[in-house]
Order: sequence, then C-alpha cells, then structure tokens
Amino acid sequence: MTDLAAKASELLRLHHTGETLVLPTVWDAWSARAVVEAGFPALSIGSHPLANSRGQEDNEGMTLADALDGVSRITAAVDVPVTADVESGYDTPAAELVERVLEAGAVGINVEDTVHSEGRLRDVQEHADYIGALRAAADQAGVELVINARTDAFLGKVARFDDPLAEAVRRSQACEAAGARCVYPVKIPDAKSLDVLLAELSGPLNVTAHPVDGAPSGSFEDLKEAGVQRITFGPLLQVALTKKIAELVKPWR
Repeated sequence: MTDLAAKASELLRLHHTGETLVLPTVWDAWSARAVVEAGFPALSIGSHPLANSRGQEDNEGMTLADALDGVSRITAAVDVPVTADVESGYDTPAAELVERVLEAGAVGINVEDTVHSEGRLRDVQEHADYIGALRAAADQAGVELVINARTDAFLGKVARFDDPLAEAVRRSQACEAAGARCVYPVKIPDAKSLDVLLAELSGPLNVTAHPVDGAPSGSFEDLKEAGVQRITFGPLLQVALTKKIAELVKPWR
C-alpha cells in the first residue's frame, strides 16, 4: 500500500504543476510500455480500448473482474502511476470498488454518471454521493486516489438537457464538492464551452483529444493556452493506430 500511496500522491501532484498533464490512454501491457518508453510519467486506461482489446463491448460489456484483469496486467508492466476507467462503477458499492481498484494497482479512476445496466443518467446528487463515497473509501485506505468524475451531459444518449453546458457545470461542481480531484464533461463541443467550464470549475478539467487531430474545443496548443490541466485520448489513440496498421499491412495484401 505504501507504493500505491506514493504513486497516488505523485499522480495528484502531476495535476497541479502548472503544466498540462497528458495521460495517453492505453489498453494492454504493450501500449503501456510504449507510452512510458516515450517519456510519459503516468498513463490512463480507457474502458473502450480495453474492451476492444479483449473482444468485448464498452459500456460495461466487460464485468468489473474483466476490466480489473486488464488493469492489473498494465500496472504490473510499468512503474508509473496509472488511472483506470471504471465506467459507472459496474453496480459496485464504493468501498468495494476502491478496494478492488487498489488491489489491481491503479491509483486513479474515471467514473461516469451513465448507469449502463439501467440505461439512465444518475441525477446530480446521486452521482455526487457516489463520488463522495469513493473519496471516503480511498481516504480510509490512506491513498490519495485521483477520482476523475465524468458527466455525459453533452452526449444526449440516455438523457437530453435544454442547456447541456449549464448541466455539465452543475454536475461537475457537485462532484468537485464531493471530493473529485478532476472532472470530465465528455465531448465538450467547442472552445467557448470549454472556456465557460474552466471559469466555473475550481479544480483540474479533463479533455479527450485525438493524438493527431486534437479536440472539438481546440488543438493541443489551444488546450494548453486555455488552461486545460489534463488531456487523455479515450479510444482515439487506438483508433489512430488502427488506421496506421491498415496502411502498413495493405501493401502486403
């Protein structure tokens, strides 16, 4: 646990250096080693690319045991802090989820408000309460687990809002107050919305970007200039590599 605690504290520190923290999103031991060898001090695991690598579906098509099997293989392969996407928590009580995530070697988690097993979005307080329970369990374990609270307010898949931006702000603020160390309104549509979120939130904000094309809210340079504290790739690094692999092998067809 001492090593985990040190890695968690380091991951938290990396969110507050004044520089934009890029956590490339990986899915197996090979991609994790490649990222670390490229010089990154920490990494993220995405549920979507992890599920793809296992021949399973995202949106909790894996079980928690499946996901944590992938997480543990990655954390065993590299000696840097790792944060893992645990979707909406796989219908798992907060204390149990924290215990099992730490056992798998991750020191950060991404938790979203879409409950896939029920096809619904948690309400604001329900999601904040779950984030708060995760924070309490991590604190009890003596680990500064970096909880990245995701909201799907912009997605419009299981719930639609008249003002998605205002809803994203409201949900993210509630999660910050509950103990999230970073918030993640997924699919921020443009730079103007990003500016509002950065102005309204007090802690680090996560943006997902394509490693070549950037994000709808801006390029890498734009995101850094705006003050974005954390960037991940979601499934987009794997998507980019899929295209590259096809280009490499087609001449041999």
